[in-house]
Amino acid sequence: MNLVIVESPTKAKTIKKFLSKNYKVLASQGHLIDLPRSKVGVDIENDFEPKYITIRGKGKILKELKDAAKKANKVFLAADPDREGEAICWHISRALNLDQAQPCRVEFNEITKEAVKESFKNPRQIDYNRVDAQQARRILDRLVGYSISPLLWRKIRSGLSAGRVQSVAVRLICDREDEIDSFIPCEYWSLNALLEDEKNGSNFKVEIDRHKRSKLELKNKAQVEDVAAAVRNEKFIIDKITRSQRKRHPLPPFTTSSLQQEASAKLGFTSRKTMNLAQQLYEGINIGSGETVGLITYIRTDSTKVSIQAQDEARTMIENKYGADYLPGKPPEYKTRKGAQEAHEAIRPTSIMREPDLIKQHLSRDQNRLYKLIWNRLVAAQMNPAVYNKVRVNIKAGGYTFKANGSNLRFPGFLILYQVDNGDEDAYLPDLEEGQDLKLLELIPDQHFTKPPPRYNEASLIRTLEEKRIGRPSTYSPIIETIQSRGYVIKENKAFLPTEIGIVVVQLMINYFPEIIDIDFTARLEEQLDEIEEGKHERLKVLKNFYEGDFKDRLEEADQKIEKVEMKPEYSDETCPHCSEHLVYKHGRFGRFLACPAFPECRYTKKVVKETGVQCPRDGGMIVELRTKKGRTFYGCENYPDCDFSLWKKPLPEECPQCGSLLAEHRKSKETLARCSKKECPYEHNLEEQEAAAGS
Repeated sequence: MNLVIVESPTKAKTIKKFLSKNYKVLASQGHLIDLPRSKVGVDIENDFEPKYITIRGKGKILKELKDAAKKANKVFLAADPDREGEAICWHISRALNLDQAQPCRVEFNEITKEAVKESFKNPRQIDYNRVDAQQARRILDRLVGYSISPLLWRKIRSGLSAGRVQSVAVRLICDREDEIDSFIPCEYWSLNALLEDEKNGSNFKVEIDRHKRSKLELKNKAQVEDVAAAVRNEKFIIDKITRSQRKRHPLPPFTTSSLQQEASAKLGFTSRKTMNLAQQLYEGINIGSGETVGLITYIRTDSTKVSIQAQDEARTMIENKYGADYLPGKPPEYKTRKGAQEAHEAIRPTSIMREPDLIKQHLSRDQNRLYKLIWNRLVAAQMNPAVYNKVRVNIKAGGYTFKANGSNLRFPGFLILYQVDNGDEDAYLPDLEEGQDLKLLELIPDQHFTKPPPRYNEASLIRTLEEKRIGRPSTYSPIIETIQSRGYVIKENKAFLPTEIGIVVVQLMINYFPEIIDIDFTARLEEQLDEIEEGKHERLKVLKNFYEGDFKDRLEEADQKIEKVEMKPEYSDETCPHCSEHLVYKHGRFGRFLACPAFPECRYTKKVVKETGVQCPRDGGMIVELRTKKGRTFYGCENYPDCDFSLWKKPLPEECPQCGSLLAEHRKSKETLARCSKKECPYEHNLEEQEAAAGS
């Protein structure tokens, strides 16, 4: 009997069906051995030697594995194909006293019968470079966390923590808030002209050319009125028409980062939800007839590479289902960012032939939505680009140039399967000729103000972390969870705002531990960890350079110089119904709330309710913003749950002119719509156009 050890029970159950009766498959349920939680667990004086222990509660599992290993002819370690998986295998091999010279490590990128069986034909030794890279990261994080966190407890308050990567993420959010606070809006104007092509009676808009070369300034109303006066009685003549074609290429297959970003944008999933669902799809789903199989490849990757077999399957599918016009002459190639792990593949379906609709009945709604997103992205990535006919028209009037861009889709290409944001797509233009006169119907001046950069949401924060090389694919979701659970940031309207405690901690880190919170320094450290994995750098050298370079001295200096920070409570006008104290604002995992300052003697708390200004149509109460148990925002009566009126979309203070129901705010691409909340009613209108009309 041979023993196979994997991490999760689900993965064990799936793999067991692919192997013969001569194999017993058990799960370690993650790490069994780690640094102790009660102390640093690193012997700094002895070359940073880690002091590992069996994780509390895992002794029974380890004993079961040891007993099974004694009876086995061979032991195979089949944890995930990354640093963490390699470290799990290394720890287990030592605990089970396996011969380190023997090839016991099996690795597969997808949990399918073919991939699993092939991996057992070619076991290898444990990769100690990978193990060293994981240990270096673990020790660095432990040195930072267990050295700075107690300092924060003493100087600010208990329960705080400082992490090597999480602190940088909080700094990004704080820096963005500083940019927003210091932003000074600048006024500028645009001038559009509504023109008529009298040949066919069609109307279209053109915009005055404000390119730098024209040196035209429209900074205030007086300037735009001067230009309007100069062209109002002039002829509008087409000066030049440029026709061209533009290709829009498909997006590459998913990496961990791009999957989380796209699932957030298209499906509204948090990074945690995306990774949980992806893990389920990876480890195995019963798709009928007793067949349990992994539906997607390994989910922690930064590579866009796809196997030749998967490309061939996708090309066959494209030709059979969509036709030869959609199939490029050769498979497209996509660049993988610098430092990506090229040994891995992108996230893709394990079989292109498992179309989403064919297995839909075996998946939960959200599993199916994520699987369909992954399937569509992979197949679309192997298709021909979309082709647009583009028209650029320059129109002269009174010494000024107006311009219009038009386009129409000539060939959909990959867009037939995977829609992308077409916010830059131009409007339709009629068939025009150079030298043609056009009739001016209306001049439309419009005032604008420059806007500050937007706050980070989950997708944009993950994208920034990846671009700046902060963390790894497996760490993005835990980082986002940690900075919220510690109360350093809160999420409002899906955007991150730093809390007062988050701002204080970041400023303290900048003053006393500038390297830890420096984006470039953190990225360079990440590169060094990659180099350890590649065998180009030594673990001990990286650790010594970090600790003995500046960190040790800064710790001693900070402990002496940092004074106790007094966090002043923010009082509200409301009083506690139990002890009449003015309630104070606190920050929790699900945002702000009110609490009695007499805690712990008085434990009264109250939600901070956001009013919408709209009355409930059932009982006349105020409709307020509420949250589900999972943190999802919805809108309901303030008397909820006694009054169960609720909406997923924000209600508007106006009734539907067709049926009298409430209108609610909907976002569609870059438009904001007022749409009837009654499903059967089709009424909707564009809110921005309505506001613009009201303003004029």
